[in-house]
Amino acid sequence: MSNATLIGKTLAEVKSLTGELGMPSYTARQIVEWLYKKRIRSIDEMTNLSLVHREKLKEKFTTGHVVPIQKQQSVDGTAKYLFPVSGNKYVEAVYIPDKERATLCVSSQVGCKMNCKFCMTGKQKFACQLSAAEILNQLLSVPESDLLTNFVFMGMGEPLDNVDELFNVLEIMTAEYGFALSPKRITVSTIGLQPGLKRFLEESQCHLAISIHSPYHEERLSLMPVEKTYPIAEIIELIKQYDFSRQRRVSFEYILFGGLNDDLKHARDLAGLLSGIPCRVNLIKYHRIPGVDLPATDTAKMVPFRDCLSSRGIISTIRMSRGEDILAACGMLSTLATTKKGQDREDNRKSMK
Repeated sequence: MSNATLIGKTLAEVKSLTGELGMPSYTARQIVEWLYKKRIRSIDEMTNLSLVHREKLKEKFTTGHVVPIQKQQSVDGTAKYLFPVSGNKYVEAVYIPDKERATLCVSSQVGCKMNCKFCMTGKQKFACQLSAAEILNQLLSVPESDLLTNFVFMGMGEPLDNVDELFNVLEIMTAEYGFALSPKRITVSTIGLQPGLKRFLEESQCHLAISIHSPYHEERLSLMPVEKTYPIAEIIELIKQYDFSRQRRVSFEYILFGGLNDDLKHARDLAGLLSGIPCRVNLIKYHRIPGVDLPATDTAKMVPFRDCLSSRGIISTIRMSRGEDILAACGMLSTLATTKKGQDREDNRKSMK
């Protein structure tokens, strides 16, 4: 059995484990400083811990760093990394450089339960939750880790369906003992799981992004099954109860499909739905995926849609697609084929024993 991991543990959790190991209480803060500030990769590097204490840690723990096993490079500079995770599964993270910004698109699950019609991750179906260690490892183990300025939980999975692990990660990223990042550098994207969203609104100051894609109940339901349980109208009313006028920002992600949700009536009704919320709308080009008959909008139609929203007081931008040639753009992440290959290799290995 492999040892447990140290990365992904909060200061409180490290204090608990050092107590169980009979180590002085001050060693907990030393350990988290090595993990998150100095970003060491082995327990042997924790040189201000005694050799005895390091050996005690090594008996039960590893740091938990796992390097990516594959990189795909886009012509636009975007890079997609493949990480192995527990259970012979895999997850993808995407690095997006853009002038002075360097963003990492972080995954929180292998696959996804939400089954949005337009998303390849949903077609993969849900395989497992990522642990806080497996989520943080993406930040720590991409080659560009030291260059990163911004983080978006928009990769594989629904972050608010893995809320306990997500909140541990957010604490470590923003806490003084951890990465000490400003919450303004972190965005959590969700389709609107109300229980997790309510907790996020109450406990976090990180930015929020809501996938909306239609202002109409029946139409959104045809695209996103979550609309049946948590209608977007209810999500909007929940958001209106919280303050987004200062540090925290809310945005709405809107994928445009040709002839479905890309006309000016949609734009006007979307503006009406969002009225009273200080927000922005990110308009996104639909990237076709296999087996789905949704059409992409004409790029030229995105401009009047944006201008209509802007004229009604809704800040709106057209998001430039990045990494489409390596299947790293919005809605295109999937490790289904990789997981199947890995399982086939494991089955072959067992059959040879």
